[in-house]
Amino acid sequence: MGQVHASGAPPPPPPVPEPLQPTPAAAPPVPEKEETTDKENPGTLEDLHKKCKDVFPVMFEGGKFMLNKGLSNHFQVSHTINFSTVQPPGYRFGATFVGTQQVSPSEAYPVMLGDIDPSGNLNANIIHQMAPNLRTKFVAQIQQSKWQAAQMTADYKGKDFTASLTLGNIDIINGSGVAVSHYLQQVTKRLDLGTELVYQYGSQVPGGRIAVHSIAARYAGDSYTASGTIGGAGIHLCYFQKATEQLQLGVELETSLRMQESVASMAYQLEIPKGNMVFRGTLDSNWTVGAVMEKKLMPLPFTLALSAMLNHPKNQFKLGCGFIIG
Repeated sequence: MGQVHASGAPPPPPPVPEPLQPTPAAAPPVPEKEETTDKENPGTLEDLHKKCKDVFPVMFEGGKFMLNKGLSNHFQVSHTINFSTVQPPGYRFGATFVGTQQVSPSEAYPVMLGDIDPSGNLNANIIHQMAPNLRTKFVAQIQQSKWQAAQMTADYKGKDFTASLTLGNIDIINGSGVAVSHYLQQVTKRLDLGTELVYQYGSQVPGGRIAVHSIAARYAGDSYTASGTIGGAGIHLCYFQKATEQLQLGVELETSLRMQESVASMAYQLEIPKGNMVFRGTLDSNWTVGAVMEKKLMPLPFTLALSAMLNHPKNQFKLGCGFIIG
């Protein structure tokens, strides 16, 4: 038999496969716009100039010996002996208690601290976080067996503002006291604006009462902070500059409108980590030069502090030496 040929058309060629298309990746979810912004709580108006103030040295005169002893994670005591012609010399006992209410890694409440001398002169502070946004502080001072001062402060911290009210030496019977209200608002991430109102009343005040209003501002850069307060009492301007990791600078100008005088000061803080030393020095427009050196005597828990202050026009010189254990 011969070969049989199909009478129909030849079969179509196989289809050319289409190139594989990459599977479209799932689009990343668009993050919902948070209601919160980059703003944060600016702190209290009382700490408006804190960065600049921390650079200035705290000078002392005479001898000072301090022993700090931690009795537990929450309780610490201190013993201080002063030998000075400026302040009453003698011994002071101090105690600090920190509670178990942990608010942040560096904050716990309540905090109670104070010191007392053998004559009964007492300084006491109680700080407590009454609510997540409300912090209160009570300060009492007793001198020569008399109630010298009492002060109550309440700070309400919002998301981007802080409102504070302070009542000092309120005497309902004699009708006297001082009330201070603060408000600090973060306008932008770098700019804070605030206001202060001081109201004092009593028989010792001319006219029976007086009120002083001030406005405040603070601008924080990457390595500097400029702050100022202007009001009826005067002008207070501060500038802080972090030059390097070890060197910090501060400049301050205080003008009293009532006394018609101004004082300008500049200070520096130099840290030497390898030497475990910190130097702080200052010079003001009254030609007063001062410096404090703190040296940690590692590996022992000892700190040696030396202080010196010289006023050229008055030809006054003061020297201090302190030794701190703990």
